[in-house]
Amino acid sequence: MAEVTSLKNLRRPAVVAAFGGWNDAGDAASGVIDHLAALTSARLAFAIDPDDYYDFQVNRPTVTATSGGERTLQWPTTEVLVAPLAERDLVLIGGPEPNFHWRAFAGSLISAIRTIKPEIVVLLGAMLTDAPHSRPVPVHGTASTQDLADSLGLEVSTYEGPTGMVGVLASDCAVVGVPTASLWASVPHYVAEPPNPKATLALLDRLEDLLDTPLDPGDLAEQAASWETQVNDLAAEDSDISAYISALEERRDENQPEPEGDVIAAEIQRYLRRRNQPPGHGQR
Repeated sequence: MAEVTSLKNLRRPAVVAAFGGWNDAGDAASGVIDHLAALTSARLAFAIDPDDYYDFQVNRPTVTATSGGERTLQWPTTEVLVAPLAERDLVLIGGPEPNFHWRAFAGSLISAIRTIKPEIVVLLGAMLTDAPHSRPVPVHGTASTQDLADSLGLEVSTYEGPTGMVGVLASDCAVVGVPTASLWASVPHYVAEPPNPKATLALLDRLEDLLDTPLDPGDLAEQAASWETQVNDLAAEDSDISAYISALEERRDENQPEPEGDVIAAEIQRYLRRRNQPPGHGQR
C-alpha cells in the first residue's frame, strides 16, 4: 500500500464501509472492501489504534512472511483507505467489528466522515437467510431519509432489534446529517463458510448502481460461478440437502417471477449509461 494520504480535497467523495463478524455473513460485505482496495491500489489515510477497541483473544493478531522471508506481526484494526476511480474518489472503511468502546469507535469514524464531506455513505452487510444459492442473490437496500430513498429507489429502514456497527454508524451519520444508505445481501445459511464471491458480486453490482459509477468486478464473476458449481457438487452428494434446496428454489421462483422485458431494458440502459456507452455500442 502506498504512503499515507489525506482525506481532504477529494473528488466527489463517497464512503463505503463494512465490518467483519456479525454483520458479514460469508465475508460478503468485507469482500467488497477488499476487492475495491486491491482494484484501485487504495492508499491508507489512517488506521484505528487496535488496543482501544479489540479483544485479541477474539480477534487475534497474525504472523505473516514477506516474499523475502521476513516475518511480520499484523494486529487486527480498522483502516480508512482512499480508492481513486476515474471520476471520483471512494473512501473505504473496513476491519473487524470492535469488541469494546463502540461509541468512541463510531465517533472517530464520524469525525473522519465529516472531514471527507461525502456525497453519500454506503454501509454494506450480509445476513444468513434461506435464500437458495442457485438463484440471484437478494440485496435489500434502505436509506436514511425518505427523499434519499425516493431518489435512489430504496426504502426507509423500519428495522427494530439488535444491531451491529453498521447500524450504529448509520444512526450516527443521520445525527450529523450525512446521507446514508445500507445494502444487505442474503447469504444461504446452509453454505455459510466464507468466502461467498457470489454475494460479494451482488453487493458490488448494487453499489455500482447506487453510486452511478463503474466498478470493475475483476474476476468475481468467475469466482462466483466456480463457487456455485462447488456448492452444486456438494449438494448432489446428499439427497436431503438437494431436496431442501429444491424446495427453496420453488418457493423463491413462486414469490419472485422473472422480470418483464421493460425492467430488463431499464437495467441495460442504466448499465450502459454508467459506462458512457450508447445503446447498441459494440453490438453486431
